[in-house]
Amino acid sequence: MTEALYVFDGVSLHSVESFDEPLEVADSFLISEGRVRSIHKHKERFIGSAQNFTDLDLERFWACAMKLLPRTGSALPRLELAGGLLALRIRDVSEFKPSVVLWTSDEADPRKNPMIKGPDLAYGSMLRRKSNLFGADEAVILNADGYVVEGALSSLLWWRDDVLYAPDNQTLWLPSVTRSDLFDLAGQAGFDTAVECVKPIDLIGLELWVASAFTGIRPVVDWVNLGGAVGPQKHLESFQRRLKLLSSELD
Repeated sequence: MTEALYVFDGVSLHSVESFDEPLEVADSFLISEGRVRSIHKHKERFIGSAQNFTDLDLERFWACAMKLLPRTGSALPRLELAGGLLALRIRDVSEFKPSVVLWTSDEADPRKNPMIKGPDLAYGSMLRRKSNLFGADEAVILNADGYVVEGALSSLLWWRDDVLYAPDNQTLWLPSVTRSDLFDLAGQAGFDTAVECVKPIDLIGLELWVASAFTGIRPVVDWVNLGGAVGPQKHLESFQRRLKLLSSELD
């Protein structure tokens, strides 16, 4: 994956060849032909988290970053607060599978700050690579009591009948923009939404989704160490269409 790197000097962004500081806060999303889904939610999440760690002008940094994003083709920008500096990475879009096989992580959630995107991204990437060794595409993180938290780099959602569920609000999951979008869309379409505390075995036979700002919704087609089949996809296509409608052009 190639990338362009920029560092903020307090006024503007300037190109650098390398930037490798420990992440404090990050936010990323897919931009395609100048359009991004729910960009306002990404801005709120990034600035809301970063303002706790820096006095730099986050609004100006965000505005400068938006001007540098490509308006043609597709890219994966990531805004960062790292080592006390603000930076922007514009990365190529990598391929991804349209469906997902899950693997349950074999260790309890060790993350430092799971409710802020950034500090634990390296761990999530490592855990996803570990899932590949078991023939899976994504790892499911469990808490110390064995309850589902989220995917290594994604959110996990499920349907019971016509109710869309996600882990409950006592679970330390990252505030996901895509999860928020899907709950909003479900309500607008007349579906109920709910949260619950579940173990993997409770999800056998259900329609399962993995969601992220990069991939949108992907259906779960297998769970290698669950010991039971996942359910059929009844709601997937209609929600994939609805999710695409949330994309808007950058200013």
